[in-house]
Amino acid sequence: MKVAVATDDKINISHHFGRTLGFRVFDIQDKKILNEEYRQNIGKSNGQCGSCDHSSMVNNIKDCDLVICYGMGQGIYNDLVRNNIQAIITEEITVDNAIKSLMGDELINRLDRLH
Repeated sequence: MKVAVATDDKINISHHFGRTLGFRVFDIQDKKILNEEYRQNIGKSNGQCGSCDHSSMVNNIKDCDLVICYGMGQGIYNDLVRNNIQAIITEEITVDNAIKSLMGDELINRLDRLH
């Protein structure tokens, strides 16, 4: 399984998918991290509503099965689902805690926080 976690500083989970600076991307197998890389968020928002390029963002993580973020809009969520990428909206603060919770089957998906 390949997992992308939205992050601005490689430590904390970004509050908004469309504005995140990048993604820590993990290859996970049998609840172990096999590899990790960092990817810049291509197509991110410049701060104005509707300024993000959903196609570029999705294509950047298209090889991922799952994306974890603290918040995202319904539009990008729908685009991810259309591309067979599951989105998890979490209340976890750090990337490491989210990955640890995911591997322990304890990561709660708060889809009610989509906006």
